[in-house]
Amino acid sequence: MKKHFLLFFFINITIFASPVKYTFPTLTLADSSVSQIIDSFMQRFAPDKRTAIFQIDAFRKDNQLILTGKTNLIEAKNALISRLKVGNAIVVDEIKTLPETELEDKIYGLVEVSVCNIRYSPRHSGELASQALLGTPVKILEKEDNGWLLIQTPDNYIAWVDRGAITAIKKEQLKQWQNSPKLIYTRSYGSAYSEANINSETVSDLVAGCIIELKAEKDGFYEVLFPDNRKGFIAKSEANIYNKWLSGINATEENLDKTSKRLMGVPYLWGGTSFKGVDCSGFTKTVYFLNGILLPRDASQQVMIGETVDKTGNWSNLKTGDLLFFGEKREDGSERVVHVAMWLGNGEFIHASDKVSINSMNSSAPNYDAYNFKRYLRAKRILKTGMDGIEKLKSDKVY
Repeated sequence: MKKHFLLFFFINITIFASPVKYTFPTLTLADSSVSQIIDSFMQRFAPDKRTAIFQIDAFRKDNQLILTGKTNLIEAKNALISRLKVGNAIVVDEIKTLPETELEDKIYGLVEVSVCNIRYSPRHSGELASQALLGTPVKILEKEDNGWLLIQTPDNYIAWVDRGAITAIKKEQLKQWQNSPKLIYTRSYGSAYSEANINSETVSDLVAGCIIELKAEKDGFYEVLFPDNRKGFIAKSEANIYNKWLSGINATEENLDKTSKRLMGVPYLWGGTSFKGVDCSGFTKTVYFLNGILLPRDASQQVMIGETVDKTGNWSNLKTGDLLFFGEKREDGSERVVHVAMWLGNGEFIHASDKVSINSMNSSAPNYDAYNFKRYLRAKRILKTGMDGIEKLKSDKVY
């Protein structure tokens, strides 16, 4: 997986440890002008490392410029190589292009568990980055020897997941699944059973937002098929036909209010985006997802979308569903966003902090939140005409 990195590490260690005994070819880091060019391409094509990979290093060997690393941005890589091929320079391309060739044609996947934990590093002890629900289609970029997969979710987030949570499929299989009849689980929590009977064996737990292929109907139950071919039954009262649900959802202020309060009391979980646990942006993301809108993953990404409706604390400008952002203002005028909440009206907002709860901007209210009042930065309206840069489940056919 990392042969080039290991090779260069070994060579450099050997040269510095015993320069007399060995005659390996000398590799040195390229000059600063090359590094600056690479950095400029990274800033242009991959300014957010959470949603794009452009990890490229350059080394000199005689008159050759050797490029190593990996990227999922093929056009950016090709443009960089063309830029570096000036004069008589010989550029050797040893950059791994993702998805890696070892994956062959299985570069897509479907989440096969109720809630898939996605981590920043390929190990169970790695920091939780995000979550994805059953039925979420992903793109597989890389596979570690231990089976962990580097994936990209529909919100473009890139991180690692263990192989037991994803069913790898081909492009044509993904299209077939997207065109198949599906269910969306609408109850907060529940189960799929081995028979059309709630007293039968549990096949899987479920949470609101799980999407699964529908095969048939039987005795008040939907018969379903999991991505890994497990079969199960879900009570009709706990789910809805996906296309029917999709055609009926309407992200109104009232519906956002109702959905947000369904999560009251759900515990705070760093990296969580489900009814099993949410962080601040995972909470707003879940609320909007259940109303047909796919928000970016993190608060610092969510603040980049929508329309700014307030920057001074004039709460009369806000509507239910507006997102409030909190953090700090730097001396250079920039902002560091670290928290997000959703406005409810009457001075109140709902957010994930310790657990999902409602607080107030009114200093005389019993649920006044002085801490967040002091670090308030701005409010943004997501429900606006066009909603540029925001994916809608209904029109963009994510599933």
